[in-house]
Amino acid sequence: QVQLVESGGGLVQAGGSLRLFCAASGRTFRRATMGWFRQAPGKEREFVAGISWSGGSTYYADSVKGRFTISGDNAKKLVYLQMNSLKPEDTAVYYCAAKPEWETRYEYWGQGTQVTVSS
Repeated sequence: QVQLVESGGGLVQAGGSLRLFCAASGRTFRRATMGWFRQAPGKEREFVAGISWSGGSTYYADSVKGRFTISGDNAKKLVYLQMNSLKPEDTAVYYCAAKPEWETRYEYWGQGTQVTVSS
């Protein structure tokens, strides 16, 4: 089993920044993909960003490209999401997720951290 714990959420004004953290523990995979998802009230959970541990490739939703940056430290089993130029529409619960690279679905999920952006 893989345990994921997010932190770093909070309340910020539009245009501000936040940095989210995800700590992984338990069984981990050398070749894993880590991702951030979010779910706003009344909406489906959506992909935000992902990073491949083995090659370092990163992936972003169009809505956050140029504003958010995903990074990670495999040795420390930490994943970060730097969020800049935040907008009210970024308000959501943000979830960290993990999967082996060869899988198509994310298998492990954290409990989520709330991000609220005020206008």
